[in-house]
Amino acid sequence: MKHFTAKIFAQLFVRLRNGSETAVKLGVPPEKAKEASARLLSSERVKKEIRKLDKEDQQTLAYVKTGLSRLAFGQVNDVAALVFSEQPTPEQIAQADLFNVSEIKKIKGGGVEVKFFDRQKALEKLFELDPELREQSKADQFIQSLRESSQGDISHLLKDDDEEDCDV
Repeated sequence: MKHFTAKIFAQLFVRLRNGSETAVKLGVPPEKAKEASARLLSSERVKKEIRKLDKEDQQTLAYVKTGLSRLAFGQVNDVAALVFSEQPTPEQIAQADLFNVSEIKKIKGGGVEVKFFDRQKALEKLFELDPELREQSKADQFIQSLRESSQGDISHLLKDDDEEDCDV
């Protein structure tokens, strides 16, 4: 089994909010992930680190941002592997990251239709939830307004021809 610190496990867990998935991503074999994650999540060092990380991220609704981030930036490799597999085993299905999938449907002709959650909407929601991005956006809007207003009539700022040239 791979070795990692409580801090590394907690950091990834706070992002994923799934103990087994966190353990697998850190190198724990899938068949041992549930047991390992339960043991790690009951560790005082891991609990303390998770509380610390949650407290630092309290203003940004950590759970919502985590889910939206997974939707916006998640991979679809596991879904592709399942779709192209002739007979996926229950273990393969259980181990697959299907977080981004909104619907899977078998088509009469023998194909499979997979629908994913909208990444663009997830990014828009993340933008709405992030106060720093909103403040930056307000500043950008203010600067844009200033630029647009300065492009109006500026003839009163121009000097006569006999005076020295200047940049406006």
